[in-house]
Amino acid sequence: MPIANASSGSVFMVVAPSGAGKSTLVNALLAQDPAIKLSISHTTRAPRPGEQNGREYHFSTVENFLERRENGEFLESAEVHGNYYGTSRLQIAEQMHAGTDVLLEIDWQGAQQVKKQFPNAVGIFILPPSITALEERLKKRGQDDDHVITRRILAAGGEIAHAPEFEYVIINHEFAMALSELTAIVQATRCRFAQQAARNASLFAQLGIHATLS
Repeated sequence: MPIANASSGSVFMVVAPSGAGKSTLVNALLAQDPAIKLSISHTTRAPRPGEQNGREYHFSTVENFLERRENGEFLESAEVHGNYYGTSRLQIAEQMHAGTDVLLEIDWQGAQQVKKQFPNAVGIFILPPSITALEERLKKRGQDDDHVITRRILAAGGEIAHAPEFEYVIINHEFAMALSELTAIVQATRCRFAQQAARNASLFAQLGIHATLS
């Protein structure tokens, strides 16, 4: 059942196949826009070099994750490449209640689940300029073995097939342009009537504008 949300905050869901540059774009957006906060997901995968618990992810054992999921603690959860990922329902609810814009880096399965809870969530799919470019980026990243890269490339086609489910698509051919487009989507969303009415309640009242919230 959808969660009623009359707050001024918005939920952004950024989805992409591995290697499309999603995390780089998101990190750049967060660095330039302190008004949007990243939702830190829970995962059962092992930390990569340089990652810290509570910064990139909340790292968890499989047993602990499944127990939390059974208790309904996750807004969404999915198994991706043999690992579990989930978004804290409580964390999102608190941030939205405070009027904070929240950004989720998730997969298409998770995005479908979030959309059921937050129908107004904004879906953004990041595409690579080509499969060849995707493979080159994965190899250059140097985080996965060859067999893992092959598996990710094979999975990319199935992930990309879900791009039509999203409101916006960004082709990450040139980073500066892709970041500019991502920023524009966030700024435009903040100008939606519901968000403006919530952020400027006094002004709207003075002007005699009455918001109709469904």
